[in-house]
Amino acid sequence: MTIVGHDEQIAAFRDAADSDRLHHAWLLTGSEGIGKGMFALAAATRLLCDAAGPKIDLPGLQTPALHPVLSYINAGSHPDLRILSRLAREKTDDLARSISIDQVRTLQSMFATTPSLSRRRVVIIDAIDDLERPAANALLKNLEEPPVGTIFFLVSHAPGRLLPTIRSRCRLLRFGPLGSTDMTRILQAELPEEPSDEIAALVKVGEGSPGRALRFAGLDIAGLDGTIEKLVATGDPTNALRAALSKQLGTKASQPRYEAFLARAPARIADEARRRTGAPMADAIALWEEARRIGESAVHLSLDPGATVFELSTMLARLAPIPAR
Repeated sequence: MTIVGHDEQIAAFRDAADSDRLHHAWLLTGSEGIGKGMFALAAATRLLCDAAGPKIDLPGLQTPALHPVLSYINAGSHPDLRILSRLAREKTDDLARSISIDQVRTLQSMFATTPSLSRRRVVIIDAIDDLERPAANALLKNLEEPPVGTIFFLVSHAPGRLLPTIRSRCRLLRFGPLGSTDMTRILQAELPEEPSDEIAALVKVGEGSPGRALRFAGLDIAGLDGTIEKLVATGDPTNALRAALSKQLGTKASQPRYEAFLARAPARIADEARRRTGAPMADAIALWEEARRIGESAVHLSLDPGATVFELSTMLARLAPIPAR
C-alpha cells in the first residue's frame, strides 16, 4: 500500500517505530477523506509485517506485495488486527449512527490471549468520533492500561468532541489537506478514464480531500464549473442560465450533482473575493458568507433544490462586471 502525500506524518511515525519509542495510541486528526484511515491501515500493516520478521527494508510504510502477513490482512483474517467502524444495518444496508459498546467489548477476547503471529497486535477505530459514550468509556480502560504489544490507531475528524481523557492518552498526528499535485495523482489513479478537465475540476471540488473529490466523480463537475463561469462572466441578463440550471439540478435523480453545486457555488464566490480589494471585496465576502450558509444547510433543512439553485445562481450572477454605459 502506497500513501500519496503526508510525508511528514509518515516520517514522524517511522522515526518513532524505528527507535523503539512507539507510543501505544495514535490519534490521527484532520478533515474527512484526506487519507487518515488509509494511513492507519498502512501503518498497521507495516508494524505487523515487521514484527513477524524479517524487518522490511523499504521506505515509508511500504510492504512487499507478496509478504505472507499481507495475505491475511487483505483477506480480513489477521488474528492480531481488529478494525472497528460503523456497521451496516441488516434491513436497510445504511450505516449505524455509532460504533456500539458491544463492538468495543469484542476487543476483550483478543486481549485475553497473547498475539498469534508476532509480539504485536493493532486496533484501528475509524472513526473514534462515532463511538457512543459508553463505548468510549469502555475503550478508555484499554488506553489507560494498554495490553502488552498493542498499538491503537484512532481516526478522528473532530478531535475536539472526544473525551479529554482519551485525547490525553494519545500521541497526536495531524493531517492537512493534500496539494493539487498529490490530488491529481490520486484521482488519475482512481479514475483513469476521466478526461484531464474533469480531473482538474474534481481537484478543485475536493479541496485537498481525495475522498470528497471521489464522491463527485462521474458528475461532469467540469461542465458544472463551466456554467458557473458563464454566470459570473455574463450576469445572465435573461435568466436563461439560472432557469435551465435550476431545472437540471432540481430533480431527485440529480441530487449528487445538486450537492456538488452547493459546494462549488460558494467556492467560486470565495475565489472572486480573493481577487478583489476594497468595497468590492467586502461585497463579495458578504455574498460568500450567505452562499456558504445556504450551501451548508440546504440538504439538512430540505430546502427546495430548484429554488436553492436559482438563489445561489443569482448570487453568482451578481459577481458579473457591470456593463459600461
